[in-house]
Amino acid sequence: MAKLRVGVVSPEREIWSGEADMVIAKTVEGEIGIMPNHAPVLGILVEGGVLRVKRAGGEGELIAAVHGGFFSVADNEVSVLAEMAELGSEVDVRSARDALERALASVDADAENMEAALEAKRARARLRAAGEDV
Repeated sequence: MAKLRVGVVSPEREIWSGEADMVIAKTVEGEIGIMPNHAPVLGILVEGGVLRVKRAGGEGELIAAVHGGFFSVADNEVSVLAEMAELGSEVDVRSARDALERALASVDADAENMEAALEAKRARARLRAAGEDV
């Protein structure tokens, strides 16, 4: 059976690369699932999204918080180029919860504070990637 070759990178580093059975990403047009032999596609990733990679060989699921960027699919290759990304296993949950609380307090104080709303979205994504309920 065909597998996907997946690479997830940010400007700072390569986040992960390997073989997968499926990739699920949240785009500006909605969530998309990519399986082997998928038609070529280019998608824009949302800020504060969660990327799921169902790794080949029963290695389990890789989850990452992804903040903007795009992905491309062609010939069973999936390239995820994120503006910022963090593996769920690397998330400092306490720090992410603190960031969420600060951002929500700023939004409560100023409903038009778009920067704080973006920070809240990013903190929620980090917590979801770490397996926390938000």
